[in-house]
Amino acid sequence: MTAPTRWRTLTASVCGAAHRRRGLPNQDAVRVTRCPDHAPLILALADGHGSAHCFRSRCGARLAVGVAHLARSQLHEPVGLSGVRRWAEEQLPRELVREWRRRVERHLAREPFTTDELDALDTAGRRTLAANPFVAYGTTLLMVIVAPAFILYLQLGDGDILTVAASGAIERPIAQDPRLIANETTSLCSPQAWDEMRVTFQALAGAPPGLILAATDGYANSFRDEAGFRQVAHDLWEMIRGGDWAGIERGLPDWLHEATEQGSGDDITVGLLAERTDAGPPDAAPRLERDTDPHERTAPTDAA
Repeated sequence: MTAPTRWRTLTASVCGAAHRRRGLPNQDAVRVTRCPDHAPLILALADGHGSAHCFRSRCGARLAVGVAHLARSQLHEPVGLSGVRRWAEEQLPRELVREWRRRVERHLAREPFTTDELDALDTAGRRTLAANPFVAYGTTLLMVIVAPAFILYLQLGDGDILTVAASGAIERPIAQDPRLIANETTSLCSPQAWDEMRVTFQALAGAPPGLILAATDGYANSFRDEAGFRQVAHDLWEMIRGGDWAGIERGLPDWLHEATEQGSGDDITVGLLAERTDAGPPDAAPRLERDTDPHERTAPTDAA
């Protein structure tokens, strides 16, 4: 295995301009899970669908980022890179969906659908919900797992992950899904959601990416084209290389507010993972998890 790399993390989430005008809450969720002793770092983002049928998707998104920590136990096992890759591609999607559904069922048992919620649906919506109650909690899921010897990327539904190499080259570790057009997306509430998850396993033979940017689709949709979105990753990388991480911490919430106001109008949530090459001050006592509320403006952390 390569030597452990220290990573600096930052998350920010803003309520969409269109949602604010309609008095709707932020439907996104984000969570960073980190462990002591150079264990894997996990970033998870979710985007609740927010449609009339998915009236509890804000809760569904929060449950989705909450199940991401399931990856920790398997990643601690000495199964080798081939074993981790096989598990990630064949088992992890099913485990995530199974646990998300279990938590949805538990929430629904505590808080059954109300008369007001059901009365707001048309006949087709009620039929859909009767056949598949998970639809009410529908959400996407993005995950990035960083370990000393590999990086794992997982995506279900829309959203974007970009990586920036030390050379400045920008790539998408998971190609865009041509099926996701307009407001159509795959979802954790889909009957066989595990089959819709896309997984990319990257063994680290050399240096890891200098920057990993994960975002819900409201961010990329705020730009005129792919080039404009990639320019954001490039600009962030230039700031990081110039030692201005503090500037990113200060500016990111305002940049996201500007993007939703002038662009998509949708909720926007961003997670940044940046390779930390400086030794920096000693870390505080390790905390196993960092849970970020969608209404929190920024949440910077340093992780091993």
